[in-house]
Amino acid sequence: MALLPSFTALAANEHSSFNLTPGVTQISEKVYDLHMTILWICVAIGVVVFGLMFWAIIHHRKSKGAVAANFHESTKVEILWTLIPFVILIVMAIPATKVLLAMEDPSDSDITIQVTGSQWKWHYRYFDQNVEYFSLLATSPAQIDGEQKKRETYLLEVDRPLVLPVGKKVRFLITSEDVIHSWWVPAFAVKKDANPGFINEAWTRIDEPGIYRGQCAELCGKDHGFMPIVVIAKPVDEFEAWVQTTAAEQQKVRDEEQKLLAMNMDMDELMTLGEEVYNARCAACHQVNGLGLPGVFPGLVGSEIATKPERMVDHLNIVIHGKQGTAMQAFGAQLGLKELAAVITYERNAWGNNTGDAIQASQINAVLNGDDL
Repeated sequence: MALLPSFTALAANEHSSFNLTPGVTQISEKVYDLHMTILWICVAIGVVVFGLMFWAIIHHRKSKGAVAANFHESTKVEILWTLIPFVILIVMAIPATKVLLAMEDPSDSDITIQVTGSQWKWHYRYFDQNVEYFSLLATSPAQIDGEQKKRETYLLEVDRPLVLPVGKKVRFLITSEDVIHSWWVPAFAVKKDANPGFINEAWTRIDEPGIYRGQCAELCGKDHGFMPIVVIAKPVDEFEAWVQTTAAEQQKVRDEEQKLLAMNMDMDELMTLGEEVYNARCAACHQVNGLGLPGVFPGLVGSEIATKPERMVDHLNIVIHGKQGTAMQAFGAQLGLKELAAVITYERNAWGNNTGDAIQASQINAVLNGDDL
């Protein structure tokens, strides 16, 4: 009984780390209010039930001469203890239904964003904005390995956060490229599964500018804990400026890539860049030493696909288009022509493979377009 006052005080504390938070959207506030309403109803039920139980134990104990009554069922009592829980459930169901209906109503949205999960990153595409990009974990390997002190945002920081406008209704179309993920941002009260082959809808309208963090809430593989979400909410004018700047930058990158088609990079440049890309994108599965994980992820050291001249096209295809039914992703949409050429060159010449093949951007472009090399 001594724990009851402390529990009650804890439940009443809105800012407790053990409780839900009101969040920064109207929906998240409604979810919080619903949570607190149901909590207090449960507390009241517990107080009444346990109060009656302890009262009966104390006042009808044997030491006071109490004798057990001999009686059969009472129809009135059975009706009463059936009706009371029924009424309580109805009282709880009405506000819960209203909140659930509001959470599932993405109509009349101002912006639509497609969110695609893949092992282990998020891809964001802004409809009608000509902006799309991947968002990856930004925590350094040194922190993960314990070689550096972990920051406050450890495993909750990304290289490119999702940027949203304040005060606008944002509709999310959530899907996956491989396994089931779950896009979860607690401050928005948004948590939706990303299922391969299906599209789930969610929405939010953020009330306050700021940085909000979440993560994949579905066990999606060995690096599940390295798939964070970061959202930056900006005022509308700043958001619109960001969209214009980002769209222009991405168009510039596409234009620059086309210039690479007439250029040949030397082996040193390819190997240096290739090692960086490999360590960032490929080493998690194939290992830094290229040996892979036997039975799970194939090794590249001495493998036919990475060493045989006649398998070079297969090597390009599997990196660019992935391999269906396996964890091998399609990197054609994730990396630029230069990065793709460099990482494949690195795989064909690192760890003693030494094929001497220097893959160029024009070859990558040909495979992307389905042309013959």
